[in-house]
Amino acid sequence: MSQYENTPILPGAALPVGGNTGTTNGMTNAATNTMGKPLQDTTMGSPSGDKTIVYKSEVMRQLMKMIDRVSPSTATVLVLGESGTGKELIARAIHERSNRRNKPFVAINCGALRETLLESELFGHEKGSFTGAYTRKIGLAEAANGGTLFLDEIGELSPGIQAKLLRFVQEGEIFRVGGKDPIKVDIRLISATNRELDAEVSRGNFREDLYYRINTITVHSPPLRRRKEDIPLLVEYFLARGQNRMLNRGRAMSEEAMKIVQRYDWPGNIRELQNVCERLQILADGHTIMPGDLPENILNPEQKVTTDDYDATVTLYELEKRYILKALNYFDGNKTQAANALGITIKTLYNKLHEYGEFEKYAVHSKPKP
Repeated sequence: MSQYENTPILPGAALPVGGNTGTTNGMTNAATNTMGKPLQDTTMGSPSGDKTIVYKSEVMRQLMKMIDRVSPSTATVLVLGESGTGKELIARAIHERSNRRNKPFVAINCGALRETLLESELFGHEKGSFTGAYTRKIGLAEAANGGTLFLDEIGELSPGIQAKLLRFVQEGEIFRVGGKDPIKVDIRLISATNRELDAEVSRGNFREDLYYRINTITVHSPPLRRRKEDIPLLVEYFLARGQNRMLNRGRAMSEEAMKIVQRYDWPGNIRELQNVCERLQILADGHTIMPGDLPENILNPEQKVTTDDYDATVTLYELEKRYILKALNYFDGNKTQAANALGITIKTLYNKLHEYGEFEKYAVHSKPKP
């Protein structure tokens, strides 16, 4: 029996090591740099850094078996799954079960940074290599030496960065931007994407040689609709330990409300479930969460848009713009939270803001919405 049975699984959390099912071993001491998610720490779990995890579904049991088999090796791993399913969690779990667990785990979101900045963040740069490079900078690949480098949203990489990453994977060495000498780096590479990379290869958007280098082993992160028996555990966890847990006052979800929550398909997966639980912590009335406390889209998921909702004077472009700006205003300008809620990448959000001529307005980052 796996040591992880009956332990809830949450995106951004790490599996316990060495049979300790309470807290992780070595996670807080490792370098858990989340560059590429630069606007906030998007780890889901308690804000105190608790990485405890739980599950009971069969699909997650099979995933844990796969993690147990994969972890001791040094093979590259490609984690596939929809947004919000916890792909970084799987990467952390593999790291924590490996011989590298006492070394750094470094994560970077490849879709969050522009090509020039991404290269500098990933490989570092030499002093004077470009305007503003006043000092030498160690890149995240070098910072992960001896440990694990996690490349989230690898499908967003430009062709130029793909070529440099291929050399890194093949040769085990990097060149800092502006540098002439190769630097040997020993890392285990784990990548993740919500794209169908094989299709991207066929379209010519992703290098075939890099594709085969990064997916020696493929691991699938299941959507929440395939593990609905885990929902009561996840709801209990989020209500007890979410960011607004002090407002929860011991609330629990009624059986009727839980049945509704379990019937819903959760297109945003665990990230969406967490957001709903945070809302319930703040807005639900009474000690028990009732069906009437749930958002309308969960109560009536099959409600269709009617002709009464159609406004012939509003274009799709304008409707999209309004919706994106509303999300940014709701999250007080926090682009990471807005992008997560909209189900798009930071890079896509930046591109949309440039397209709308609104980038400067939201250029200054605000604190995450509590």
